[in-house]
Amino acid sequence: MAQLILLPPSEGKAPGGNGPPWHRVDQSFPDLAEDRRGAIRALSTAMEGSLDARTKLLGVGAAKAEEATAANLAVDTAATLPAIERYTGVLYDALDAASLPARSRRRLEQQVVVFSGLWGAVRAHDPIPDYKLKMDATLPGLGKPARFWKGRLTAALAEAAAGTVWDLLPNEHAAAWDSSIAGHRIRVRFLDDVERNGERTLTTVSHWNKLLKGALVRHLLAHPLDDPDGLADFEHPEGYAYRRDLSTSQSTGTGTTTEVALVAVR
Repeated sequence: MAQLILLPPSEGKAPGGNGPPWHRVDQSFPDLAEDRRGAIRALSTAMEGSLDARTKLLGVGAAKAEEATAANLAVDTAATLPAIERYTGVLYDALDAASLPARSRRRLEQQVVVFSGLWGAVRAHDPIPDYKLKMDATLPGLGKPARFWKGRLTAALAEAAAGTVWDLLPNEHAAAWDSSIAGHRIRVRFLDDVERNGERTLTTVSHWNKLLKGALVRHLLAHPLDDPDGLADFEHPEGYAYRRDLSTSQSTGTGTTTEVALVAVR
C-alpha cells in the first residue's frame, strides 16, 4: 500500500488563476463537497463582520484583512489554480514541485494530502481559489474548522490511511482527524544539537521547521518509505541526520505511531 503524506497549507498563496470555479470541476474527496459549501457559507458570513472582527479571525492587519475579505467573498466564483501551485509558503518553496522528476510528480499527486480549514482536504492537482482561513479560527455557526472537519476527514481518509502515513501536520491541523485510524503513523521532529553553558543539548527547530519539512517531502516522493529507519540514508540539504536512538513508538488504535528525530550539530 502506498504511503500517505499529510501536509498543512501555507499562509502565503498565489493570487489569481486560470481554472474554472472549484465546484465546476472534479475534486478529490467528493463526499466533502457539501461540507465545503457549508464552510464557505460560514466564512462568507464572517466576512460581513466589522473590520476588527475580521482582522482577529483572519490573524492579519487591517490592510491585509480587506484583501483577504475580498478573496473569501469571491471563493465560489473565483478562478482556480491546482493546490500545489496555489500554496506558496516556505514548505512548498522547499518542496519545489515544478522541478520534481516525473515519477516523484506522480507520487505527489497520488500520495500528498493537504489539510485545509476551508476545503477539509485536497490533493496537489485539486483546483482551488485564493482564500484565507486558519484551521484554529472560529466561524459563526460552524465553530473551529479543525473540530468541524475531524469526523469528516477521518472517514474520508480511512482507506488511504490504512498503510504508512507520514504526518507532517502542525498541532492545529493534526487536530482535524483521528490519527488512530492510521496503520503506521510517522511524525518527524527536527532538532539542533547545540552547546549551552558548556553542555550539549537538543533544541526543537521552530523557525525553519517548514523549510526542513519541504526537503523531507522531496526525499519521500523519490524514495517511499514504510520504515523510518530508511531515513538513515537521507542526506538532508540542511545537514539534518536521522537518529534512530531518539525514535519512540507506541500503539494507537489499530496501528502504531512512531516519533522520529532528525538532528543537526551546530
